[in-house]
Amino acid sequence: MSEKVIVGSEEWCSFPTLKIPFIKARVDSGAKTSALHAVNIKMFQKHGVDWIQFDINPLQNNEKAVIHCEAQLVDQRVVKSSSGFREKRYVIRTELELGEDTWGVELTLTNRDSMGYRMLLGREAMLGRLIVDPEKRFQLGQPSTENLKTHYYTETHKKGLKIGLLASNPELYSNKRIIEAGEMRGHEMHFLNLKYCYMKLDATKPEIHYRGGRVLDDFDAVIPRIRPSMTYYGCALTRHFESLKVFALNSASAITQSRDKLYSLQLLLNNGVDIPTTGFANSPLDTDDLIKMVGGSPLIVKLLEGTQGKGVVLAETKKAAESVINAFKSLNANILVQEFIKEANGKDLRLFVVDGKVVAAMQREAAPGEFRANIHMGGTASIVKVTAEEKRIAIKASKAMNLKVAGVDIIRSAKGPLLLEVNSSPGLEGIEGATQKDIAGEMIKAIEKNFKWQ
Repeated sequence: MSEKVIVGSEEWCSFPTLKIPFIKARVDSGAKTSALHAVNIKMFQKHGVDWIQFDINPLQNNEKAVIHCEAQLVDQRVVKSSSGFREKRYVIRTELELGEDTWGVELTLTNRDSMGYRMLLGREAMLGRLIVDPEKRFQLGQPSTENLKTHYYTETHKKGLKIGLLASNPELYSNKRIIEAGEMRGHEMHFLNLKYCYMKLDATKPEIHYRGGRVLDDFDAVIPRIRPSMTYYGCALTRHFESLKVFALNSASAITQSRDKLYSLQLLLNNGVDIPTTGFANSPLDTDDLIKMVGGSPLIVKLLEGTQGKGVVLAETKKAAESVINAFKSLNANILVQEFIKEANGKDLRLFVVDGKVVAAMQREAAPGEFRANIHMGGTASIVKVTAEEKRIAIKASKAMNLKVAGVDIIRSAKGPLLLEVNSSPGLEGIEGATQKDIAGEMIKAIEKNFKWQ
C-alpha cells in the first residue's frame, strides 16, 4: 500500500474472518493496542492449539444483536487502559476490513460495555497505512440503516430464555456450572456481578443499570447467589428485579428470612420441623440458665451472622461455655446456644431441594479433630441413602422458608432427624462431585417450569 489513507476519529469497519459485518471503531493514535468488545470469553483446544470463543454485541446499547466468534489465541498480555486500570487480556489476530483495504491486526479482548465504542483501533494497527484527521468522522463511509437492519435487527425465533446469574465471583464452581447448564439447555445466560448493578427507583419507570450504563430491561429470570456480606444489597436488587416482573428462582423475601438464623428457626418450629434445643439471650447475666436450658455442656455456640461453619464453637465444659458466651456478648454479637448431638459423631446430611423435590443428598463428615462437617472446613462428602422422613423434613423446611432452591442440613440424633439449617445459596461442588448429579440442570428446569417452557 503506497499511499496512506486519511480516516476520521470514528470509522465503520468489519472483520470478515470473525463474521462481524459492521462495527463502529474509535480511531485513537494515542492508544498503542487495538481492542474489541468481548463477553462470555472461554478458552478451548482445537487440534492441540489454544483457541478463544467469545460473544460480541457489535452495536452499543444493543444486547439483542449477538455474534458468536472463534479465533486462535496469540498471547495473553497485561494492558493498561486510559483510566490507568491494568487488566490481563487475551490477544487474537484477525483480518480487519476498512474502506477498500484488508489487513491483519492484533486485537485484545475486553468487556467495553462502559466505553462509548465496541472497538478501539490503536496505532499499531494503523502504522504505515492510515493518517487520522481528528476533526473528521466516517471518511470511509458508513452502513445504511437498511444494511444494519438486515444484519442486526432481523427478528429470529427466540430459542431460549434470557437468564441472569446474580453473584459475586464468576470463577466459582457453582456459578460456572449454572451458566454451563443454562447454555446446554439453549438459554442465553449472563453473569451479573452484584457490585456492578445499580437501581433507579421511580414511580413510572423503575430500572436496573449495569456498569457502563447498560439497562437490564429484557431478562426473563434471575438466579440470586448472594454471599452473606452482600445480603442486604443483593436482596434489594433481587426485589427490584421482581418489581420489574422478572422471575427470581429464590425470592428476596425468602433469602432475607433464611439469612436470619433465629427467625428461620422460629419459622421452622411454627411449621412443625424439629430442631436441636436452642437458646437465645441478650444479657450475659443469664448465661448459667441458658446453658442449663439446652441440656448443659458440651454445647454449640453459634454467631447469628456466621456461615460455612465460621462463627460456630464447640464448648466442651460448662466453664468453656461460659467463657465463649461471655466473650461473644462482650463484643455485642448475637449468638445462639444449641445442644450438642454427640451421637452424630461429626456427621450431618445435606439434602438439596429444587422446586419441592429432593434432587440429591450427601453425607458430610468432619475432618479428624473437627466437629463441623462443612466442606469448606475440610469435611468430606459421600453418597448416603436418606430416609423418607429426612426427605419429608427437607421439603417441609424449604416450603416453610418459601425457597425454590435450598440446601437443607439435617443431623441424625437419638430422638430422630433434626434440622440444623436451611441455606438459600447452597454450593454445588461437593454434592455434584459426590452424587454425579446435574443439580445445576435441575435449577434451570425449575425456571423453565415457571415459564411452561418446552
